[in-house]
Amino acid sequence: MSIGTEPTTTRADPARAAPSAIQSRRGGMFTALVERNYRTYLAGSFVSNVGTWMQRVAQDWLVLELSGGSALAVGITTGLQFLPMLLLSPYGGVIADRFNKRQILTVTQSWLALSAAGALGVLAVTGVATTEQVYLIAFAFGLGTAFDNPARQSFVSEVAGSDHLPNAIGLNSATFHAARIVGPALAGLVIAQVGSGWAILSNALSYLAFIVALLIMDGRLLHTVPPRPRAKRQLREGLAYVRGRPDILLVLCVMFFVGTFGLNFQMTTALMAQQEFHRSAAAYGILGTFVAVGSLAGALIAARRRTRPRGRFVVGMALTFGLVEIVTGLAPSYLTYAAILPVMGFVTLLTLTAANASVQLGVDPWLRGRVMALYIMVLMGGTPIGAPILGWLGETMGPRWTLIGGGAATVVGVLASVLVLELRSRRSAI
Repeated sequence: MSIGTEPTTTRADPARAAPSAIQSRRGGMFTALVERNYRTYLAGSFVSNVGTWMQRVAQDWLVLELSGGSALAVGITTGLQFLPMLLLSPYGGVIADRFNKRQILTVTQSWLALSAAGALGVLAVTGVATTEQVYLIAFAFGLGTAFDNPARQSFVSEVAGSDHLPNAIGLNSATFHAARIVGPALAGLVIAQVGSGWAILSNALSYLAFIVALLIMDGRLLHTVPPRPRAKRQLREGLAYVRGRPDILLVLCVMFFVGTFGLNFQMTTALMAQQEFHRSAAAYGILGTFVAVGSLAGALIAARRRTRPRGRFVVGMALTFGLVEIVTGLAPSYLTYAAILPVMGFVTLLTLTAANASVQLGVDPWLRGRVMALYIMVLMGGTPIGAPILGWLGETMGPRWTLIGGGAATVVGVLASVLVLELRSRRSAI
């Protein structure tokens, strides 16, 4: 079936109403799998995510090799990759609300596979890659992601349906971090045997799995929201909506500090492995697996959630995340660091899934693309600010200070957000 011919409304299907073993476990951990399209989406996403984690590990290691171990170079690469999210994600949200999300994802996934992961992999394999080329390709990768993420986030409700959305968000995180168990360890082995370039090329190929999943979905079973017609001030409409929703605004402010300063520990792990503990690429990949074990546990717990998380829970988890990150930075040895990483992964996942579910379940469906784009912008768009700062901190004071400083900045920022919004609420009530 051509993806351009699918209807914009959902046709009832008797098969979906039939009892099944999955449906009988209402309130269980896998209820969203009753949706055929969601099962297809999840399978393709898992394969693609394995490749994504392979590239994340390989790209950081490649930059360290090309730059002579520069933490600042790793920070700049990460910053450039996320810069388009800061600049373009709101427009990506407008596009997601105006056009067919499945078609958008087919285009963006092809862009990511060919122009980003494929180009970088070829350059690395042929031995001609330079740090400057990695910077450029990281930026190109970010351009595709700025339009891919809003469509992908809002598309989940179409493949899973609103009744299964909380469970689907948790299962998405579970498969993402199951891939995180496999991807970094596999990348470490590939890097050690044949080099970073082949690990990056593996990601280019893995995008095909998600593209095929999009193509074979049954358009009749999608829970589609009719696309919004083109109109003036659609971007402003999304911003005004968020300003008028203190609950969503609180989550966005909290996640800005988590994303800007806290979530850069993926970059820091490469520095800790190479420079603080003097370990190999394989040992670095194993650290990613330790993080993923805790993340997977957190995601499976989050998948059991049936209701929208409250703002105070998001705040509490964000503060816990910051404190655990500080403790991680104080780890005295490789083994201690590895032992703390599952806890880090666990609290990270509970924080991210709570924030994501709080926004997705609280927003009006016809605005979901634009609001989720703002969520992505504050969560990941702050990385161009935080990554170079933390990279400089790691280069001048040592890798562990990127964790200590990132965790402390997260805690202070979350507390400041709560205080400012509370004062704003009191002034508006007078």
